[in-house]
Amino acid sequence: MTTPENVVRALAEPARLRAFAAVVLGAGTLTDVAAASGLTPKDAGTALRKLREAGLVEGEPARPADLKPLAATLTDAMPADGLAPFVLKDKLVSLPVAHERRRKILEHVAAHAFTARTYYEEKEINERLKAWCDGGEVDHVTIRRYLVDLGLLERGGGMYQAQPLPM
Repeated sequence: MTTPENVVRALAEPARLRAFAAVVLGAGTLTDVAAASGLTPKDAGTALRKLREAGLVEGEPARPADLKPLAATLTDAMPADGLAPFVLKDKLVSLPVAHERRRKILEHVAAHAFTARTYYEEKEINERLKAWCDGGEVDHVTIRRYLVDLGLLERGGGMYQAQPLPM
């Protein structure tokens, strides 16, 4: 079943996004998709398989699936504040590679998961971050580490303190 989560997860990976764009622009065979996307045939094949599994591509030769029924649901679920495709509702789907964009996503998570200047035990930090990471590609331990590294959480004496976000 094609859901907003599946679409975002499938297209968050650059090779799949490139392959999907190639199919949308008319490439149907594996050779055409590889040439149009700049992917190797092996990577294009893997991307097409994943896109078929996500319900975004169908048939042989490949063509885009009919996503019109999903469009309204997807539009409603995607934040309009530049967080897409990484945040869907209150779930962290994946993290961008670009540092500034990653920081923006992590600031969003911190702002919604914690209250500034409040102390938390590690167990509570983990529970709150697990709720954000459930079903995504990133685990709560990695997110906790990034939040500490970015100064959004401070760790000391067995406790964590959420820091105020920069203006």
